[in-house]
Amino acid sequence: MAAMLGLNHTSTSEFILVGFSAFPHLQLLFLLMYLFTLLGNLLIMATVWSERSLHTPMYLFLCALSVSEILYTVAIIPRMLADLLSAQRSIAFLACASQMFFSFSFGFTHSFLLTVMGYDRYVAICRPLRYNVLMSPRGGACLVGCSWAGGSVMGLVVTTAIFHLTFCGSHEIQHFLCHVPPLLKLACGNNVPAVALGVGLVCIMALLGCFLLILLSYVFIVAAILKIPSAEGRNKAFSTCASHLIVVIVHYGFASVIYLKPKGPHSQEGDILMATTYTVFTPFLSPIIFSLRNKELKVAMKKTFLSKLYSSGT
Repeated sequence: MAAMLGLNHTSTSEFILVGFSAFPHLQLLFLLMYLFTLLGNLLIMATVWSERSLHTPMYLFLCALSVSEILYTVAIIPRMLADLLSAQRSIAFLACASQMFFSFSFGFTHSFLLTVMGYDRYVAICRPLRYNVLMSPRGGACLVGCSWAGGSVMGLVVTTAIFHLTFCGSHEIQHFLCHVPPLLKLACGNNVPAVALGVGLVCIMALLGCFLLILLSYVFIVAAILKIPSAEGRNKAFSTCASHLIVVIVHYGFASVIYLKPKGPHSQEGDILMATTYTVFTPFLSPIIFSLRNKELKVAMKKTFLSKLYSSGT
């Protein structure tokens, strides 16, 4: 990993994560939310895998989204839970770099997949006669592969830029994970402002680009839905993208609260707790939204798992 990223160890062998030193009582809540996130996403994946009627690009993207959410939370939450109980919160230099790489890779993969899902809904509603051509199984797999590749590239770029810096002075990271802003505070050298600006611009441009593409998709979708003559037809068309739209609002809503909050005095504890909305709460909500708002998926879950429970009971 270190050779792949070309990391600069300098004199730093480890960091100390001090983010949750004031919140040991939150461990049970975060553990339950983490287990529910894993269970919910695994349930979605198992349902799509076992129900042949769901073997479509739309549910392929949903499965890929569930995988990215599982891996994203695995990269962050187990370590966070361990630190809530432990008095020793040290993390090795390479482990810190690895956590940043995987959290950014899977986080950006999540954003790219949400963008692809928006395009899928646009094609389904605005170009229904060409859907099977534009969203063929091979095309869908290619879009998923590009999303994962793009997320990996973003993770590599950000991690390489940050861990090429020289760290000096205190090695205490004022956060519960190896994140960019607290690590930049520990870095020294004339190139720190340039790296901070470059990383910020790359991340903002990628996320803003995804958001604008999703927004553009829904502009066309809404325009197409409004042209449907019957209210029943409009409701049916909108219901196919309601869960995706809600997840997008939650995803970008919490991200904007964290990253676009106005500059000014903020308590360290408040900022850390706010960060959990994106790392813990958003992944927790996502499978709930898709399970409850997607009628086809909800019916398939009942059919698949209730029938198995019934057969095992008899």
